[in-house]
Amino acid sequence: MISKASALIAIALTAVLAGGGTYYAMAQHGGHSNAGGAGHSMSRHMHGADGNGHDEVNMPGLRGENASPEESAEIALMFRKFETITRSVENLPNGIRTLTASSDQDVMDALVSHSVGMIDRVGQLDDPKIMIQSPTLDIFFLRGDGITSDVEITDAGLLVIQISDDPEMVTALQTHAAEVTAMADRGMQAVHEMMTKTGASH
Repeated sequence: MISKASALIAIALTAVLAGGGTYYAMAQHGGHSNAGGAGHSMSRHMHGADGNGHDEVNMPGLRGENASPEESAEIALMFRKFETITRSVENLPNGIRTLTASSDQDVMDALVSHSVGMIDRVGQLDDPKIMIQSPTLDIFFLRGDGITSDVEITDAGLLVIQISDDPEMVTALQTHAAEVTAMADRGMQAVHEMMTKTGASH
């Protein structure tokens, strides 16, 4: 179960805090990853540092009712430097596998910390209630104990595999993985697009 990931979280964070420099970081709003199925894609980013004019990393929407200032700061850093992130996603029959990396050490640290922290939150059904977070995450914080997660830091980045026996959860995992990839591709612009589709505002 997701508790399996909790044991790996301490290892991952220890490696990051120790500066373990042979690998790059991964990224994921929630760390939902995947490998081994259809729909494999790799994104490489060469965008301007200003995120194509959408430098809104200090917006209140990055804060959460149940999120720490440190968590919000990690999210801000990831949006500010999204162009340093590369990410591959593969849909599995019962979940997802993702590999995410950053060429920036600080972003790598934030990505690992954020991803494993969010996976732990899902396991505890502890919603951070970030203002701009996708509605896709709702099911995770309601039934996240139905997800099994494996987290591994490799030389290529942070590898996360998440699976579930619940078809609805599998769909949500795959949808969210695509949303995270969009954010890694386009930064805050992707958030604008998602919020426009759902009729939200910030």
